[in-house]
Amino acid sequence: MADQPGALGSVDFSTYVLSTASTVQVSLGLLPDPDGTSHPVDLEAARYFIDVLAMLEQKTKGNLDETESKLIASLLYDLHIAFVDAQNKAHAK
Repeated sequence: MADQPGALGSVDFSTYVLSTASTVQVSLGLLPDPDGTSHPVDLEAARYFIDVLAMLEQKTKGNLDETESKLIASLLYDLHIAFVDAQNKAHAK
């Protein structure tokens, strides 16, 4: 892979946060895997990655620009709502 610099593109805070949020959405069954396959809902994985994002929000507080702060706050809100919905559906089964 060393012969393909930048093959995956550059990584910045927003890209990382969006990638992690996508992982949560896959874990909640809201998105298929990048290869198109779907997997069963994995609430533990979703909770873990939501917690990772919450930790990043706390650890970077005061170091983000306004756009980055709004992005992570908005994603966390949306992901918490989606998690609760998925949890309720799982308990209803």
